[in-house]
Amino acid sequence: MPQNRQKVLDAFIGRADSEYFCKLIGNGAIAANNYNIAVSSYVEQEDTREAVDIKELNAEITRIVARQQELREAIDAIVADIEGGDV
Repeated sequence: MPQNRQKVLDAFIGRADSEYFCKLIGNGAIAANNYNIAVSSYVEQEDTREAVDIKELNAEITRIVARQQELREAIDAIVADIEGGDV
């Protein structure tokens, strides 16, 4: 995409670090890293995972399980009524 190419070009020309995007590395650091120039060797990837409140998640699971049980009991009652009813 053109905007991505422009961002890379701007970073190269500006020669400034940008968190999660680019980092200016000296030749000595590259040599020390076995001449590995993979971006992931020098730039930390941004953690974009959604933060989960485990207590809230567990409470929601408890509500779902309780509702599921209520529905199963209602279905069992309907089935028992149908099975015991006149056909």
